[in-house]
Amino acid sequence: MRRYNILLAQPVTVSHALLAAANSVWLWTTLVAGGPPLSRYDSPPHITMGSSSSNNNKYNSSSSSSNNNRYSSSNNNRYSSSNNNSSNSTTNVNGNGNGPPLSRIDSLGSSNNNNRPKSNGNTILNNPTLNPWNDSLNKSNGNAMLNNFDHLSILGSSSSSSKSNGNTILNNPNLNPWNLRPYSARFFEILEKRKSLPVWQQKDDFFQVLHSNQTIILVGETGSGKTTQIPQFVLEAVELETADKRKKMMVACTQPRRVAAMFVSRRVAEEMDVTLGEEVGYSIQFEDCSSSKTILKEAMTDPLLERYKVIILDEAHERTLATDVLFGLLKEVLRNRPDLKLVVMSATLEAEKFQDYFSGAPLMKVPGRLHPVEIFYTQEPERDYLDAAIRTVVQIHLCEPAGDILVFLTGEEEIEDACRKINKDVANLGDQVGPVKVVPLYSTLPPAMQQKIFEPAPPPSKEGGPAGRKIVVSTNIAESSLTIDGIVYVIDPGFAKQKVYNPRVRVESLLVSPISKASAHQRAGRAGRTQPGKCFRLYTEKSFNNDLVPQTYPEILRSNLANTVLTLKKLGIDDLVQFDFMDPPAPETLMRALEVLNYLGALDDGGNLTKLGTIMSEFPLDPQMAKMLVVSPEFNCSNEILSISAMLSVPNCFLRPREAQEAADEAKARFGHIDGDHLTLLNVYHAFKQNQEDTNWCYENFINFRAMKSAENVRMQLERIMVRFNLKCCSTNFNSRDYYINIRKAMLAGYFTQVAHLERTGHYRTVKDNQVVHLHPSNCLDHKPEWVIYNEYVLTSRNFIRTVTDIRGEWLVDISPHYYDLTNFPNCEAKRVLEKLYKKREKDKEESRNKS
Repeated sequence: MRRYNILLAQPVTVSHALLAAANSVWLWTTLVAGGPPLSRYDSPPHITMGSSSSNNNKYNSSSSSSNNNRYSSSNNNRYSSSNNNSSNSTTNVNGNGNGPPLSRIDSLGSSNNNNRPKSNGNTILNNPTLNPWNDSLNKSNGNAMLNNFDHLSILGSSSSSSKSNGNTILNNPNLNPWNLRPYSARFFEILEKRKSLPVWQQKDDFFQVLHSNQTIILVGETGSGKTTQIPQFVLEAVELETADKRKKMMVACTQPRRVAAMFVSRRVAEEMDVTLGEEVGYSIQFEDCSSSKTILKEAMTDPLLERYKVIILDEAHERTLATDVLFGLLKEVLRNRPDLKLVVMSATLEAEKFQDYFSGAPLMKVPGRLHPVEIFYTQEPERDYLDAAIRTVVQIHLCEPAGDILVFLTGEEEIEDACRKINKDVANLGDQVGPVKVVPLYSTLPPAMQQKIFEPAPPPSKEGGPAGRKIVVSTNIAESSLTIDGIVYVIDPGFAKQKVYNPRVRVESLLVSPISKASAHQRAGRAGRTQPGKCFRLYTEKSFNNDLVPQTYPEILRSNLANTVLTLKKLGIDDLVQFDFMDPPAPETLMRALEVLNYLGALDDGGNLTKLGTIMSEFPLDPQMAKMLVVSPEFNCSNEILSISAMLSVPNCFLRPREAQEAADEAKARFGHIDGDHLTLLNVYHAFKQNQEDTNWCYENFINFRAMKSAENVRMQLERIMVRFNLKCCSTNFNSRDYYINIRKAMLAGYFTQVAHLERTGHYRTVKDNQVVHLHPSNCLDHKPEWVIYNEYVLTSRNFIRTVTDIRGEWLVDISPHYYDLTNFPNCEAKRVLEKLYKKREKDKEESRNKS
C-alpha cells in the first residue's frame, strides 16, 4: 500500500476536527510510514509612489511615500542569521515561553557542521545529493544511513539518530529518501531556487523557535517562500522525531482556498521530487487526489488529534469561517496536548492579534523579495469597472514596457467575459503590438487550465517584433494565496464577492462589495514580485482613503452559522457562547443557527445533536440540502435528489455567450420543466448521461461540460456517503404521476424554511420573514405558482429568489407543520391562506374518521 508523505485535504476539516467549512481547503502534510494513509473529506507589500512613465492620461500618480519602509527588509532582521551554519546562532523571540536556542551541539553532537560524523564500521553517505534540505550527515550505527536531517531534537524531545535494524536503509546517494527512486535532474534545478528563498536563509532560526515554543506566529511577506517551504521544514523535523517508530506522526497544513491547495500540493510534490497522489496528495471538497479513508471521521475517534505532531495554518489573515473555528478548536487541543505544535502563517496583517489570541506566542518575521510599486488612481470614479479594466489592459499593452498583467475581477462569468473581450480588442490592434496569452483563474477552473498561469508569455510574432505578454484575469485567489512570477502590472477595480448574512431576515447572499485597504495593499504587492511594477487602481485616491475599511471583516461575522454550529455540535462542543472565537459572532446569529437546526430536526429542543443531525453532518452540504438528501428515501426519490444536489453544488451548467444569447435561451428552454428550475437541472443531468457525456452535445446545447463532469463526481461522492449510512438509493417509476410530485415533496422537506408566497398584489413575499422578492429572470417557470421553494436569495437593486420550484400549500402543513405553527406566525396573506389549509385538513380528517 502506498504511504503518503504529504496530503492536501479539504474542508470539513483536519479530520472533522479541524472543522467543516464549505469553501475552505486544507493542505495536509503527512508522514505516515506505518499507519494507514489519510484521505479526503470530502486564498501588503512595500509600495512607493512616484510619477508615471505611461502615456495614459487617465491616471494621476500619488506622491505619498509615508509607508515606504513598512516592509523593508531592514525591519525583518530579527530572525536573520549571518551564517546559517553557525553553532552559536541564537534567536530573539518576541513572546513568552522561550526555551534555549537549539545549537549544532544539540542537533549533531558537534559544534561544527563541517566535521562529518564518523561511521561505526561502515561507509557514511556523505554525498549531499541525498539530502533535499542540507548537506550534513547523521551517524550510522553499523550500516549506511539515510542522512536527510541535521536537527534531531527539533520538536522538544531528545531523539537520537535512528538506527538501521541490520539492513541498509539507503546505500545509493542518488535515491530520493521519500520514495527510494533516483532523483531527477529537475530536482537539483529546483533545489538551487529553493536555497535562494528568504525563508531558506532563516531555516535554522525557524527550527530554534519551533523547538522552544508550542505555538509560533510566522509572518512571511510576498515571495518569502513560506507556503511551500515551511511544511517541508516541519516534515523534516517530524521524520526525525519519529524515525524509529512504526507509526509515523503527521503534519497538517491548511489552505483557505481550493485552488491554492491544488497548486501548493503540486509545487511541493515537484520540489520533493515525488508523485502527486502518492507521497504528496491534496483533498478538497468534491475532489480527491489522495486515498480512500475519510479525514472527516478522525476527530470523532481522535478528539485530541493524537496522530498529528504539527499543524500549520497558512494564510491565516484571510480569516475564513473555517480558519476562525479552527483557531478555537486548536487552542483547546493545545491545552491538552503539550507535545502538539502549531504554526500560524500569515501575511503582515493582524499578526499582533494572533499573538494576543495565542497567549503571547512568539512572532517570527521572514522578509519577502519586494520591489517598488507605483500606485495610480483614476481622477474620477468609474461607472463600469469591467469595461475600465479591459481598456486599461489594452492601454498598458500599447504603452508600457514588457511585463505581464494581473487583473482582479469578482467571479467566473465576469472573468470569462473579460478574457474574450481582451483577446478581441488586442487582435484589433494588429501588428503594432505583441501577442498576448490571456489566462483566466478561478476556483472551478479545471486544474490543467489553472496551471496555465505559470506558463511564460508568448514570444514575439516575428523576429525583432514587439514582445508578447501574459495577462492573468483572476478572482482574489491571486491576492496572497498564489505567487505568479513575471507580473509587473496590476489592475485593481476595488471589488470582490463577499458573503453577507442578515440573521433577522435569514438571508445569506454573495455580494460584489468594495475591498479593504489591506486587500488593496496585497493586490498592489503582486506587481513588485520580480521587478519594480505599477498598480492601476480603478477608483480615486479619495475613495481609497475614505471609503475602504482597514481590514476585511472576518467571515464569521457575516455568515450563516448553521453548518458551523452543526459541526461544533458533532465535535461535542455544546456551549457555543463560551467557545473561544477570536471574534465572537453576534448572539442573534448563533440563535438563528440553533433555531434552523432545531426545525430541520438536526438538534432536539435541548440543543443536543439527534441521530438525523449526526448523519446530516457527514455530508459536505448546507444543512437544508443535507436534510433533503437524508429524507429522500422516504419519498422514494433519492436517486433524483442525489442528481439535483450535485447540480446545485457546481457552477451554473447553462452557458449564455453574449454573441449567441438567443440561441442559448432556446437551448435552455428545451430542458425546461414547467414546475421549476430544480427539475430543469434534473432534466439536464439525465440528458447528459443519456448522450454518453458527449462534449459535442454539450457544445451544441450550450451546456458547461466541466460543470457536468463536476456534478457527476459530486454525485458519486454523495452516493458513497448515503451507502455508508444505509440510506436507500431508489426512484419512483418515471411513468407514475407521483414521479415529480415525490421529488418536489422531498425538496420541500429540506427547504421548508425557504418558501415564498404569491400575494394578490402580484409580487412574492418570503414566508415568516415577509420580505418582498421577485422571481429571478433566469427561472424556467411558465407561470407564477402560489407557493415556491427557492435555493438562493440574490441581493441587488431588487431582491430576487433564484432556482425556484412550484410546491403546493397543503404540503407545507403536511410535511413541516412544526415550522408553520400559526401561533408564532406574522400576520400576512400567507398566514390567512395557511389557516384555510389547516381547516381543510382538519375537515378531511374528520370526514375520514366518520367514514371509518
